[in-house]
Amino acid sequence: MFDNLQSKLSNSFRNLRGKGRITEHDVNATLRDIRVALLEADVNLAVVKEFIANVREQAMGAVVHQALNAGQQIVKIVNEELIAILGGEQRPLRYAKHPPTVIMLAGLQGSGKTTLAGKLGKWLKAQGRSPLLVAADLQRPNAVTQLQVVGERAGVAVYAPQPGNGVGDPVRVARDSIAVAQTKLYDVVIVDTAGRLGVDAEMMRQAEDIRDAVDPTEILFVIDAMIGQDAVTTAKAFEMGVGFDGVVLSKLDGDARGGAALSIARVTGKPIMFASVGEGLDDFEVFHPDRMASRILDMGDLLTLIEKAQRSFDVKKANEAAKKLLQGDGFTLDDFLQQLQAVRKMGPMAKVLSMMPGMAQYKEQMDNIDEREIDRQQAIIQSMTPLERANPKLLDGSRRLRIANGSGTTVAQVNALVNRFMEARKMMGRVGKGGVPGMPAMPGRKPGAAKKKPKKGHKVSGNPAKRAQELAAAAEAPPAAEPPPPVENPFGVTPASPFGGFGIPSTIEAPDTPAPGLPDLSGFELPDDLKKLFQ
Repeated sequence: MFDNLQSKLSNSFRNLRGKGRITEHDVNATLRDIRVALLEADVNLAVVKEFIANVREQAMGAVVHQALNAGQQIVKIVNEELIAILGGEQRPLRYAKHPPTVIMLAGLQGSGKTTLAGKLGKWLKAQGRSPLLVAADLQRPNAVTQLQVVGERAGVAVYAPQPGNGVGDPVRVARDSIAVAQTKLYDVVIVDTAGRLGVDAEMMRQAEDIRDAVDPTEILFVIDAMIGQDAVTTAKAFEMGVGFDGVVLSKLDGDARGGAALSIARVTGKPIMFASVGEGLDDFEVFHPDRMASRILDMGDLLTLIEKAQRSFDVKKANEAAKKLLQGDGFTLDDFLQQLQAVRKMGPMAKVLSMMPGMAQYKEQMDNIDEREIDRQQAIIQSMTPLERANPKLLDGSRRLRIANGSGTTVAQVNALVNRFMEARKMMGRVGKGGVPGMPAMPGRKPGAAKKKPKKGHKVSGNPAKRAQELAAAAEAPPAAEPPPPVENPFGVTPASPFGGFGIPSTIEAPDTPAPGLPDLSGFELPDDLKKLFQ
């Protein structure tokens, strides 16, 4: 959604590279580009004016860190202002002191409330909660059925006593759901309410009656991030009518300009709490203003990427696979298949790569990534027998043809996968043994030390005159100098160092001035199981 804005801001900052200090002309030129980029992204005009004024005041007042260059100074200021526009700090979900916690969803029809209810329910279940979805949208055709299907897919219970399609009292359904939750020990109730194509009095009155009946702990306003400036108008109408505590942005993965996301928090004064970033039930994220600002400025979002990896990868299995990989032949195609499946759980590769810093310049290449390549590789491995996966050396021509036919691929694709796997396993086996050029030497072995043949004893000349000269020279020669004391290894590669002598520190030292928007890793301790991996 923010690709166009990200590209324009990156180009504007690129023009500042190589300049020693910021001048008034530099500030004006950069702010002009930023103003145009924000307006083209459909950001609210009042928000743009406030944003530009704040950035100008800080830049011209020289409230910058002297250790940063000109480009980093403006990026730092813009990053801080973007975070402020997006809400400042992430606001967590409030829970009632006495269960159940009641969450009421409000918004226009088509904003994605019903699907969002399933996503929120699944996320709460992963947090250790016991949610109950309530079908209080009895106006929209098949809204009740849709919520039941979504709840079944998410593994969350659904309370739907009325068939809907215009039949039933939504206020009574919402009120009765609280008693059901207390009886069956559901600690969170998510009420899905009805919407309209536009704001009208009947919808607001019904939403107000449901609010008064259930006394919600949180009222979340669900807004389609693709509707542009209408999002601000609609949000103001709901704020004056029902009122709400937080905002949920749906369809944040769309290709619209995204101005609503950058405007709604500042205009309404309500925090953006969650974001729906895809069609799947797992495409749901807690909204962090600092991380979103970092994405917009092409600084990446490493923390969200790490969280995705933690949810997708089994740490125990990953450690076992890494040990096998460093051993060489112990790593099999079954282990490789498990890693592929874990990567697939993280989502589309283009989306994963976009969370890395500086990837905006490779947008065209990321758009051309064939997401089905991982599926093809899985199909190839799954078409092999267990014996073939354990020992790929058995794969002769006939076996590879059978695998290609079984997986719907070609022999060339099978060959490419097997060859890449064998080369990677061979290389990692060398890494485990310390035999790769450029890698630190293993403990107790001097790098670059060559084996020398033992010197033979010095032969005495058979010529009496020459022998006398040699003996006289040996008597006058000074004593052999003592060997110099061993020099301390500047790289810290000693048998006592962490990771069995590889000299990798157990604590990551961050620079005094980390790049703006990136997490501070000072004092970050590596996990014990990762340390054991290299011992």
